[in-house]
Amino acid sequence: MNIIKTTTAALLASVALTSTGYACEITLRSSDTHPDGYPTVAAVQHMGSLLEERSGGRLCVEVFHSAQLGEEKDTIEQTQLGVIDLNRVSLGPFNNIIEETKVFSLPYIFRGTDHMHNVVDGAVGDQILSEFENHNLVGLAYFDGGSRSFYNSQKPITSIDDIKGLKFRVMQSDVFVDMVDALGGNATPLPYGEVYSSIQTGVIDGAENNWPSFESSGHFEVAGHYTLDQHLIVPEILVMSKASWGKLSADDQALVRQAAKDSVPVMRDLWAAREAASEEKVRAAGVEIIDDIDKQPFMDAMVPVYEKHVTSEKLKSLVEAIRAVE
Repeated sequence: MNIIKTTTAALLASVALTSTGYACEITLRSSDTHPDGYPTVAAVQHMGSLLEERSGGRLCVEVFHSAQLGEEKDTIEQTQLGVIDLNRVSLGPFNNIIEETKVFSLPYIFRGTDHMHNVVDGAVGDQILSEFENHNLVGLAYFDGGSRSFYNSQKPITSIDDIKGLKFRVMQSDVFVDMVDALGGNATPLPYGEVYSSIQTGVIDGAENNWPSFESSGHFEVAGHYTLDQHLIVPEILVMSKASWGKLSADDQALVRQAAKDSVPVMRDLWAAREAASEEKVRAAGVEIIDDIDKQPFMDAMVPVYEKHVTSEKLKSLVEAIRAVE
């Protein structure tokens, strides 16, 4: 635990110390639903420090964390319109907007975190980033979103049969809805900010997410059973409004791209430390963790999800390309 705290503190300190303190000519407003100190928030703040430093104080980033500018669906629309300049979101909400993003949200498409990194850092990742420009956005970088697993307030999930009949919150994505339905559960799309009260009041039985989100949201307080089926490893993405992008010079655009890219390793280090700390906190709180589950029945149940959503030759080619990456 001391190592985790030291690593996180050092990285956060490096984020703070890079600030130049200059008065900014252009301040880019950035949205994030996660709380202050969360790895994605700290990474975009680090990006802002790099931009400020490299532009001689002309370019800055102001991060509005904790959903101050709205939930993800609303902030995506605002970013497309140019009201918000930068936005860190999960790829899930983009699935119904940009077809190609669906492949990263397919259950068990990634064999692990290293495989996901190799995919998003390579040609497939670049290809999908380029698709955002057709939707008034500029894709800048991928961040980690961890592996997502089911948690609920009712009972431990030790097999696929235990999911039947349970109501799970999912992101507003058809892929996520169909995934839960294929497992026998009842999918309920809800904004992230409504999950805690919905579990607490019995509107839903649970949700699915990674260790840091499960912990930082307080969901572990109302959902005492967490099953590490790791059905999804969905990257997060940092996008910029195409309208805001168009107002920058070519040189400043290059600075923004590079700063975003350089924020990725910082985010990954912060994420690894935060993930370990969150897991330790949740386990210490007495949440029942089921980590020896047989994933194969879960994977077998995903066949109809792939058949429904991977229909075009383009998507089939992307899936093949992902699977071919070492």
